Amino acid sequence: MPKVGVLTGGGDCPGLNAVIRGVVKSAEAKHGWQVIGIEDSFQGLILPGKTREMNAFRIRGILPQGGTILHSSNRANPFEYPTEENGKQVVRDVSDQVFVHFKELGLEGLVAIGGDGTNRIAARLFDKGLPVVGVPKTIDNDLRATDVTFGFNSAVTTAMEALDKLHTTADSHHRVIVMEVMGRYAGWIALESGIAGGADAILIPEIPFDIKAVCDKVRHRVEKGAGFSLVVVAEGARPKGGEASVVTEGGKGKGLPRLGGIGNKVGDQIADDTGMDVRVTVLGHIQRGGSPTAYDRILATRFGAKAMAMVAKGEFGRMVCLKGQTITSVPIHEAITDYKYVPLDSGLILTAEAIGICLGR
Repeated sequence: MPKVGVLTGGGDCPGLNAVIRGVVKSAEAKHGWQVIGIEDSFQGLILPGKTREMNAFRIRGILPQGGTILHSSNRANPFEYPTEENGKQVVRDVSDQVFVHFKELGLEGLVAIGGDGTNRIAARLFDKGLPVVGVPKTIDNDLRATDVTFGFNSAVTTAMEALDKLHTTADSHHRVIVMEVMGRYAGWIALESGIAGGADAILIPEIPFDIKAVCDKVRHRVEKGAGFSLVVVAEGARPKGGEASVVTEGGKGKGLPRLGGIGNKVGDQIADDTGMDVRVTVLGHIQRGGSPTAYDRILATRFGAKAMAMVAKGEFGRMVCLKGQTITSVPIHEAITDYKYVPLDSGLILTAEAIGICLGR
């Protein structure tokens, strides 16, 4: 029986287990393949003893489960793997070990489920000869090659439900509440959750904001009799002529700065300018957790089944994607060329402004 490996890399999100389930169940039911689960992202192909045999019985009940039963890591890049030598931490290329363990496990293909970082690693491994298929995952929905990534709808729903709750407490106390959501380069979560949750202002990375416009919006609402306002801010939002707020260095395990804190800055500025009582809520990893929505369960299952079909057909070096209503695939190198930003002339932007939402301009 031919074997395929499956792993989950990068940050977790709702729907990962649904993809795993889609791979395993279609491998068994349609293709007659055995699935080997690779634990802790690519670490399972670097270190021994981090794999498990999987079948339909062993994955029962995981469809509504958040996170990933195989666990994940954003510090398992085999081309830049941190190891300790002579008491010092060094970074080495251990990608050859991946091929050794891949062969020892008797695998004929690998399904790598992850975001841009995971798919970049998968692309490099494919260039070295590893038969790999990528599956796109990110709550940010910022992968250009696919219309939607699973996990995004769940994150938006979580943020929307938080706004629903913040709405009542803001109204009760005549407060401005600023909610900071994830979104390093792209404002999809902020924009969609803000529209769905009735936000009065939405600040996204694609539109450097003028804080005066936001404060004017808050004051205008007070003048019209609304004693509260809701402001949604993406973590990567930045003021005109300014930079994104950096909390610490080394975010995402890739040497990138970890963003955050813009919500507090915006809140302080609104309080100073308007004199209103302002509170700030940072959702953080709440957006990554919990059970996936129906949309994400279905999309993730379709992605998993498609990835397994591609492995069975030998269609390696490609990433599964959604185009319109069709699940198809693109070359994995094409999938990682750039981020998918919110177009400034998109229907979402036009809708937001048409109903009076301030976008900071």
